[in-house]
Amino acid sequence: MKNLIKLALKSSKVGLRYQFPLRILKEMSSKFVLLSVLALTFSYLALAYEPSSLQDFCVADPNSSVKVNGLTCKNPMQVQAEDFFFSGLHLRGNTSNQLGSKVTPVFATQLPGLNTLGISMVRIDYAPWGLNAPHTHPRATEILTVLEGTLQVGFVTSNPDNRFITKVLQKGDVFVFPVGLVHFQRNVGNGYAVVIAALSSQNPGAITIGNAVFGANPAIPADILAKAFQVDKSVVDQLQSKF
Repeated sequence: MKNLIKLALKSSKVGLRYQFPLRILKEMSSKFVLLSVLALTFSYLALAYEPSSLQDFCVADPNSSVKVNGLTCKNPMQVQAEDFFFSGLHLRGNTSNQLGSKVTPVFATQLPGLNTLGISMVRIDYAPWGLNAPHTHPRATEILTVLEGTLQVGFVTSNPDNRFITKVLQKGDVFVFPVGLVHFQRNVGNGYAVVIAALSSQNPGAITIGNAVFGANPAIPADILAKAFQVDKSVVDQLQSKF
C-alpha cells in the first residue's frame, strides 16, 4: 500500500513538472498562430498596390484641381455610359518610328471609369522586326496575347541572377511579365504583329531603360555611366546624344 502511495505521489510530481511547460507551449503556440495571421494580413495589405474602391465606381474627374494619389471622383450623378467606354483598339498604331512599334494605352486617363479599379490595357503594333524596347512597369504585372504575327518576348530576373527568360510566341499565345522586371517584345516575322496586353494597375507606369539611363533630364554625369557600364566616356557621350 505504501508503495502504491509513493508511486502515485511520484506520478503526480511528474505530471506537475510537465504541466507548466505544456501550458506555456500551448500559450506560445496560440500567440504564434495569431502573429502568423497578422503577418499574412499585413503582407496582403502591403502588396495591394492600389486601394479598393469604397463605392460602385469612382469615375475620374479630369477637370478637378484636387491632387490625390490617383484621380478624384466625378459626381456619380453626372456619370454617363461614355465614362466607361473607349473606342480605338481596332485601329492600327503608327509604327513609323525608329523602333517600329506603337503602344496605344487604355489607362484611367483615356477611360475614366477605370479609376480605382486596378486594371488597364494596351494595344501594341509592330512593324516587321519592330521592337518594344526593354522597359519596366513599376506598378503592374503585364499579361499579353498575340493577335497577329510572331513575337520574341523576354524578361530578366532581379539581382544577383539576372536570368534571361525568353520565348517565341505565335498567334493566340499568352505570356506574362512579372511586376517591375525589365522586359521587351520584338517582331521576328515578316509581316505586322499585334498584341493586346492587360496590366494590374490603372496607371502602370513605364520606364524605358535606354531613355531613363541615357536620356535623363538633367543628364546623369557621363563619368558615372562610364564607370557603371565599364566603357570609355566617349561611348557614353555617343549614347546620350541618341536620346
